[in-house]
Parts: sequence; structure tokens; C-alpha cells
Amino acid sequence: MEMQGEGGHPYIPRDLKLPGYVPVSLSQSTILSIFGISSLLVVSFMWILSGRFPKTSKTERWLMCWWIFTGLTHIILEGYFVFSPEFYKEKASLYPAEVWKEYSKGDSRYAARDSCVVAVEGITAVLEGPASLLAVYAIATKKSYRYTLQLAISLGQLYGTAVYFITSYLDGDNFAASMYYYYSYYITANASWVVIPTIISIYCWKKISAALQVQELKKAKLR
Repeated sequence: MEMQGEGGHPYIPRDLKLPGYVPVSLSQSTILSIFGISSLLVVSFMWILSGRFPKTSKTERWLMCWWIFTGLTHIILEGYFVFSPEFYKEKASLYPAEVWKEYSKGDSRYAARDSCVVAVEGITAVLEGPASLLAVYAIATKKSYRYTLQLAISLGQLYGTAVYFITSYLDGDNFAASMYYYYSYYITANASWVVIPTIISIYCWKKISAALQVQELKKAKLR
């Protein structure tokens, strides 16, 4: 059972106005289980499928798994948030709405439709989501732009996450219903989009640099 504040919701600040708010109907364990199982199925499918592409290394297969996971997350969940401004009024236990009602306990800027959050999520859903799926195709078919594309998306994710955290800090960093939600949702749920894009950025940077070095050596030999 949710604890309701002055505004009839569990979010911080308690006086945040959310007229027509409908409490989360799915339990936290149900919401997380659906997300976890769905993600596992998507990643497993991609891992199996990627094994059918010739000369695809394990690193490339893991990258394909990451990009399909993050791409679908951006498009489906974050896309829903961006284009559903009144998700907190949803009565039909629609899963994406339940996700954001629950996540807002860790960052009420989502329920409040903070302009910065909407802008960051909008760019992520509309641009980075499809680009992530394109990265899967680029890796599978060995396109020459695959490293450049992955680097660009990863830097975009890092930039968006940095803006997300910095604006929260500048606004007081007090949007979580409790420290439990702060660390579980705000910190932990976003950690993957800091750690993994950083690793991929370094990986792609090395690949691009090595390719350019080889090209420069070939030019030098022809002179």
C-alpha cells in the first residue's frame, strides 16, 4: 500500500500537484520481474541469433545484445514516457505507465514532467533508440561505420546521463521518496548507462584509431 502525501501521491515534494493520480497497481517485484524476464529473453534471442552471423566475435555478440536491449528500452519505455504526459492517471495497469509511476518514487521529476527530463528522454527515445537498433544491424553486417555509430550513441548516452544527474544536483537533488528509492532507482538503474557506454566508447575509440593508423601507414609506404 502506497503512503500518500499532501498531493495524494507518494512522491517528493509531498505538495507536488498531480490531479487525477492513480496509485501503482502492480507490485514492485512484479514490475521488476517483467522487466528482467523480458530483457533476458531479448538478450538471449540476440545472443543465439548473433551466433549465426559468420566471423562475429564474442565481443561483437555482446555488443549486439546490449544495443538491442538499450534500443528497445529507449523506444518502448522512454518513448512511452515522452508521449504520455499524464501516465500517472492511467487506471488500466498499463505496464509502461506502472514502470514510470514506480520509478518516479526515485525521481519525481518524471511524474512532474520536468522539462529537462522530458527533453533528455525525448532525444534518447527518438534518436538514440533507433540508432541503437541500427548498430545491431551494422555490427551483424560488418558495416564500415559500425564503430563510429556506436561511439556516437555511447557519447550521446553519457551526455544525456550527465545532464540528468547534474540538473538534479543543481535543483537540490531531493526528488526521491526515500534513500531506498534514491539508490535503487536513481543511482543503480542509471549506472548501466554510465559504465557500459564508457567501456564501449573506449573500445570504439581504439578500433577507429587503429584503423586510421593502418591507413596512414599504407599512405606512407606509397609515397
